[in-house]
Amino acid sequence: MSYAILTDAACDLDAGIVRQGNLSFIPMEYSLGDSMRSCVPPEDAETMKLFYDGQRNGALTKTTQISPMQYDEAFVPWLEKGCSVLYLSLSGGLSSTSQTAAMTAKKLEGRYPGLRIIVVDTKAATGGMGILCERALRNQEKGMSLEANAEDLQEAIKHLYHWFLVQDLMYLQRGGRIGAATAAVGTIFQIRPILKIDTDGRLQTIGKARGNHKAVKELLDHYAECASENTEDPVYVIDADAPETAAELQQKLLEAHPSLTIRRCTLSPIIGAHTGPGMAAIIHIGK
Repeated sequence: MSYAILTDAACDLDAGIVRQGNLSFIPMEYSLGDSMRSCVPPEDAETMKLFYDGQRNGALTKTTQISPMQYDEAFVPWLEKGCSVLYLSLSGGLSSTSQTAAMTAKKLEGRYPGLRIIVVDTKAATGGMGILCERALRNQEKGMSLEANAEDLQEAIKHLYHWFLVQDLMYLQRGGRIGAATAAVGTIFQIRPILKIDTDGRLQTIGKARGNHKAVKELLDHYAECASENTEDPVYVIDADAPETAAELQQKLLEAHPSLTIRRCTLSPIIGAHTGPGMAAIIHIGK
């Protein structure tokens, strides 16, 4: 039985893989100041520059959840073709999208007997979702069934690591991650919080560094501690309009691990709305 692989716009994926057309994206909405926009990866460089320059100039940015109607519009065309669906969603610890998708899937399976919609809560975002989408596409190409593919992804999720730093603490403060006083003091003294996505798919602060170079070193130390050489999955280096930081991360990773496959992506507005410009991350499958 054939099946389609879908994800949402919180996923950052190598543009070359997107252009192959074997993966479909569910759009997500975001605002930049008073303007509402729809995000469908990969966004072009001009759109990304406009977004992060807007943040730097004080424009407020927000995102909206995917609605049940949008999931209907995404899933039904595949079911009408006789295809089941494997959907890789943004972490349920960061958004309610996976829960909404699961409810929509249950309803639609009743209308299309014999077909399935499997919703995989990736417990991930951005390049973590990208790694899992690449893996799902490889599995499908190898002839893996829908159910087996979903099971393999669930196992990979247990070994998925996101390490990242942010530049402007005010975005974390607006999202309720840190207090206003902490954000103000941290910004003055150039404190860079180090964060990860934990095993429940939630954001967790795990350290802090003063200045960008020390923060980069801490990301690299976390990677070195948890990296696994026994994987065909790539490492994603993500940045929110911080190409110098990303280039430094890539260079240091390749100096220590020359055989790595590294994907470089700019953070999409869906996650960038909550991190602000200057965020940088190493995302990988590890021990």
